[in-house]
Amino acid sequence: MKNNILLYLTIISIFSFNTYSQKAKLATADKKYDNYAYVDAIKTYERVAEKGYKSADMFKKLGNAYYFNAELDKAAKWYGELFAMNTPDLEPEYYYRYSQSLRSIGENDKANEMLELFNQKLGNDNRGKLFKKNTNYLEAIKANSGRYQVEDAGINSKYSDYGTTIYLNKIVFASARDTGSLGHRKHTWTNQYFTNLYSADLGDNMTPSSPHKFSATINSKFHESTPAFTNDGKTMYFTRNNYLDGKKGKDGNEITLVKIYKASLENDKWSNITELPFDSNNYSTAHPALSPDGKILYFASDMPGTLGQSDLYKVKINDDGTFGTPENLGNTINTEGRETFPFVNDENEIYFASDGHPGLGGLDVFVSKINPDGTFSEVQNVGENVNSPKDDFAYLIDTKSRRGFFSSNRDGGQGYDDIYKFLETKRLICEQLLYGEITDLTTAELLSDAKITLYDSQFNLISTTTSDAKGNYSFTVECGKTYNVRAEKPEYTTKEQKITITNDKGKTYLPIALEKEKCKVTVGDDLGKCFGIKMIYFDFDKSNIRIEAAIDLEKILDVMSQYPTMKLDIRSHTDSRGTFKYNEALSDRRAKSTINWLIKNGIDSSRLTGKGFGESQLVNKCSDTVECTEEEHQLNRRSEFIITAL
Repeated sequence: MKNNILLYLTIISIFSFNTYSQKAKLATADKKYDNYAYVDAIKTYERVAEKGYKSADMFKKLGNAYYFNAELDKAAKWYGELFAMNTPDLEPEYYYRYSQSLRSIGENDKANEMLELFNQKLGNDNRGKLFKKNTNYLEAIKANSGRYQVEDAGINSKYSDYGTTIYLNKIVFASARDTGSLGHRKHTWTNQYFTNLYSADLGDNMTPSSPHKFSATINSKFHESTPAFTNDGKTMYFTRNNYLDGKKGKDGNEITLVKIYKASLENDKWSNITELPFDSNNYSTAHPALSPDGKILYFASDMPGTLGQSDLYKVKINDDGTFGTPENLGNTINTEGRETFPFVNDENEIYFASDGHPGLGGLDVFVSKINPDGTFSEVQNVGENVNSPKDDFAYLIDTKSRRGFFSSNRDGGQGYDDIYKFLETKRLICEQLLYGEITDLTTAELLSDAKITLYDSQFNLISTTTSDAKGNYSFTVECGKTYNVRAEKPEYTTKEQKITITNDKGKTYLPIALEKEKCKVTVGDDLGKCFGIKMIYFDFDKSNIRIEAAIDLEKILDVMSQYPTMKLDIRSHTDSRGTFKYNEALSDRRAKSTINWLIKNGIDSSRLTGKGFGESQLVNKCSDTVECTEEEHQLNRRSEFIITAL
């Protein structure tokens, strides 16, 4: 949205960066990188599996790794191994993923079989039916999800056109269009003509006719915009640069801001133009909107007490025409960003534009219910169609016909800003904000640019976003529904989480921690943590390697083969139950058995050391005399593979 549209309520900040400092930090990071080994866990899983080891968890990870990267032929291979194990209670979604993977390699009959099983387990899921018909159902769902029919209003020019209101069956709006007058002047910041007010008659379905200038007494050589009219049509409020009776006002920085003015209709002409008593040369007031009964004026301002760059305010209009004291609408409506362009309808709803509330980008249109006590209900984003990645603002709706107008600088318009008309086909339902942060599981580092995808309970695609610089993401979701949230980022294992939204308006917090596919390890780290190896399991009171332990040791073996200079110190620990001497001897035998297995499978003995520590290095309070749960004791029964050299 261009500077003149907000009429200078936007504060522009300029940041400088120390290039030399950034280069120094990069050089330091490069040196640290040289001291680490990056272990590709997925490739290790694959090599272990190729040796004939079978694990449902391993096959899930392998299948998902390729499925999420659209390598469906490879996904089919590992999902096939998963299903060959006849794993009980397998999640229904794997039937669907396997069916898609099978179809990619031409095995349609088996794919249909998997879809039938999927439907049996999860219900009459539309994906199965639509997929059989080779229909792009995701696009169909997306096309049917909007609540608005939107089209060009038919009054736009190649210049800025925005900010509509309804007056005596006319639409009145601001425009920077050139009418050819020699007196027209351009603003030096934008090379656009200053905006004047224009009007157009409204026909059937609120379709505007050809526009013409609204009033010679209202329009000046500076900006006019966003008028509001009383119900009797005899009083109007409008925004204009600080200019009245041929005099231009400026603030302490010699900048002409904007004010709200009032005018009266006398003898079919607008006159008696006055500024409102709470206007000032030192801050802006703009975009007036009247309550349906005409007793409250809402507006935007950056006056003292504003929470952000611009806030929404209200002021009481007394019976004698005087005004009360402006009141900030509070932090339910206002944020640290911009709130502007208010509109209040006869259903006690306030619509406004904001770039502070979570949206699709730029200014979005939001709505909140005005409660009887003057407070506001939870703010809701009105959704796509009206909102876009660009600036969307100046929304108004007729509650009887559900038709209205809004302004936007979205792609595909005719000018810098354009006016769109709409028909609301579905009323806004109860919604919540689903939000959270994406972090690194090990370091808790906030992860930006992670892809976050929202699915419904049957994994139909709803929306996709990316985490911002602080790892934040958000979606607008419906109350009472169950969703699946998928987070993915290069070099991390994709993760899905299920969440059920409560039946009340508000917010639901869902943080997601991603695990690195490539573990960053250095001397002193436990290599076993790369693969979630907490314990190498042995038969009770024995030290021979079990098949489950062999699968984990194959992972260690693979990494040591990839890094021939890596050395490990293998440490075995027990809990405190049993005598100290017995635990020490048993753990030592197990450490030696682990070392012997690795030597037998090709690792030089000079690269391995090890010892059993029994119960001498407990990680919690669970010593001999302390009562602990089985889970607490389990923390002390552990195997460690400490890197001593790289």
